[in-house]
Amino acid sequence: MKKIVLLGYMGCGKSTIAQNLSKIINIPFLDLDKCIEKRANLSINEIFEQHGEIYFRKLEHEMFVELLQSSENNIIGLGGGTPCYANNHLLLQRDDIVSIYLKASIATLYNRLVHNKSKRPLIANMDEEEMKEFIAKHLFDRSFYYNHAQHKVVVDDKTVEETVEDITALLA
Repeated sequence: MKKIVLLGYMGCGKSTIAQNLSKIINIPFLDLDKCIEKRANLSINEIFEQHGEIYFRKLEHEMFVELLQSSENNIIGLGGGTPCYANNHLLLQRDDIVSIYLKASIATLYNRLVHNKSKRPLIANMDEEEMKEFIAKHLFDRSFYYNHAQHKVVVDDKTVEETVEDITALLA
């Protein structure tokens, strides 16, 4: 079995989909951000505040490589920015992993993020227009990296179950 890596923009459903997929195919799900928090004994926000983004990205890369090198089968959910730094996008092409970009439209991402934006420091203080513009720009900047995934699964207008079915079909 290969490692399964889910990537995509915040709000595309990486964690929710990975948790459901994990139950169905019986492979443990590891959230990269949670692994980093455990290792650093700090929240992601605290790491950014105390040490800055460069330090965080270094930690993130090291943890990602470590998870990929582990002999255990895992589903790994990446942070939204993970593929965009430290050449992590090149790791998505390895033969020993299946990488899947959960692709969502700006409208889908906005609708999902607007309700819990207080939990998302990047967008917490933005109004509707600022948020839509921010998502559009970010998505444009990051799509080059996201598109290095071996597979794309569109999540727009799909339930979690439908998306999980699409992924299990890819894995078959």
